Amino acid sequence: MNTAAEHPQGQARVEAFKQRMKQLGWSETANLRIDTRWGEDDADRCRHYAVELLALGPNVLLGAGTPAVVALRRATRIVPIVFVQVTDPVGSGLVASLAMPGGNATGFMNFEFSLSGKWLELLKDIVPGLARVAVLRDADNPVGTVQFGAIQATAHPLGVEAIPINVHDAGEIERAVANFARGASGGLIVAPSAEASPYHGLILTLAARHKLPAVYSDYPMVRDGGLISYGPDRIDQFRRAAGYVDRILKGEKPADLPVQAPTKYQLAVNRKTAQTLGITIPQSLLTTADEVIE
Repeated sequence: MNTAAEHPQGQARVEAFKQRMKQLGWSETANLRIDTRWGEDDADRCRHYAVELLALGPNVLLGAGTPAVVALRRATRIVPIVFVQVTDPVGSGLVASLAMPGGNATGFMNFEFSLSGKWLELLKDIVPGLARVAVLRDADNPVGTVQFGAIQATAHPLGVEAIPINVHDAGEIERAVANFARGASGGLIVAPSAEASPYHGLILTLAARHKLPAVYSDYPMVRDGGLISYGPDRIDQFRRAAGYVDRILKGEKPADLPVQAPTKYQLAVNRKTAQTLGITIPQSLLTTADEVIE
């Protein structure tokens, strides 16, 4: 898992996986054993746990997030791996292609890169006068570069300037956001990445302190005070992953199971945060939102 053991979302995702496995005929009291390790998107921890889990002799490995799956893939090219919450499985070297993975790994992508432009479109809908957007991304990860490119492509026709902010450490983020906030008509896009995860609390604090409207990919950020989020239903990915685990346990091979994109997305809006920022959320967004926090 790519969260801490005490993380409520991580627990909910594991529970969703277990419930779906039970529906498919697998019971932890009869014919199934599940061993869980909590990697927290830490590369060293993930490498350690990958070796530890492999030593248990599993029939299938389930990995959440790119760091965990990369560690599992390096540990074995034989034991089947089902992954979730991986953004670019081809670019990360996990599969040969989406249609024909070709190795011992397959699973479910986090999202398609075209989603990156949607975040800016949402922010522009909420703040029509938006002229500048800071994109918090991981510059050392090729995925972060592609995400920023998709946002730039959307920004030009909308008349918005996109400015990258790297997420190497807390000090860099704080200085860059404070500097960006000195200008007018600005907003934030927090691109999802393993490197940004430890700084979510800081990013929420900075957005509130500098009164910057911000869009996120994960709806728990909105529950914690973020303005708006749009992204895949991550719990649904774990339910779908159970289907692949079931098929592999029954004899199918990961090489023959195509990598799948999300089929369910969630839109969440925090009206309380909008009021604090002096923003009126369009009724069309409130009507279509999966969750509205008052």
